[in-house]
Amino acid sequence: MNPIRQSAIDTINAEAAAVQHLVEQLTDDFEKAVQAILACKGKVIVTGMGKSGLIGKKIAATLASTGTPAFFMHPGEAYHGDLGMIESKDIVLAIANSGQTDEVLKLIPFLQYNKNVVIAMTGNPESTLAKHAHYHLNIGVEREACPLDLAPTSSTTATLVMGDALAIALINERHFKAEDYAVFHPGGSLGRRLLTKVQDVMRKDNLPCVSKEMTLGNVIIAISDARLGIAAIVEDGKLIGVITDGDVRRAMTKYKENFFNIQAQEIMTRTPKTILPTERIVVAEEMMRKNKIHSIIVVDEENHVVGIVEFFNVSIMG
Repeated sequence: MNPIRQSAIDTINAEAAAVQHLVEQLTDDFEKAVQAILACKGKVIVTGMGKSGLIGKKIAATLASTGTPAFFMHPGEAYHGDLGMIESKDIVLAIANSGQTDEVLKLIPFLQYNKNVVIAMTGNPESTLAKHAHYHLNIGVEREACPLDLAPTSSTTATLVMGDALAIALINERHFKAEDYAVFHPGGSLGRRLLTKVQDVMRKDNLPCVSKEMTLGNVIIAISDARLGIAAIVEDGKLIGVITDGDVRRAMTKYKENFFNIQAQEIMTRTPKTILPTERIVVAEEMMRKNKIHSIIVVDEENHVVGIVEFFNVSIMG
């Protein structure tokens, strides 16, 4: 095998093994740490130096975006004034693979004085940081994926995964939903899709609503004028069926020269898919994908037609 590809395979296997090993290292401290964060009245402040700090920034960002107020604090800057950001009600998640990083250890006296709960994430349960923490999460690896066993590789991956495990446990315990996630991501396409309602994108004007007695020739005109590929069959303003352009084509084949004499009620679908205007567009999108349709009639709670939403309107939100 090509040595470059083999190197990649070895690295991936080494890091995968390191992640799997985390399962064996989980203790009751993990559950206690999660419960402590759930009970926290303040924020989770993540700190760490070097590569641990970089991973810590990602962990803080993940926590913050999934319902746990959190931010990253550089331990060097903390020791020169940023400790003022820490309140006694905050929890500190301190990350150091060795558990002996000076810049992180220097924070311990203040954290003890300030009565902060400390969660340590280290690769050494006997380290100074681990022993001075309320809860310890073991991220130890047998060796780095680096052939020199020097560059943080497997250890940083293990740290990242342990951080994700914390975040996911908190998501589950908080019953955090997609709508909650969208609140923290309003600017992205995900947030727009999760927060936008059907009523925000549906077609409201010039809807192709026809009576059940209308002949198919006139139904074709209604469908063509609206350019939606569908017509709503209504009675007393309420939806009783739909006809799509596909239904029209099949009717042409079936009825041939009698086609223009056929009434809408003879070919309409009597139990069409509908959606409320207050539903999220992701629900409409899923309905369209599942049923392989391109438009859905939007009705109110009394089944009055109030709009039509197209797959195009939904898909562009992504």
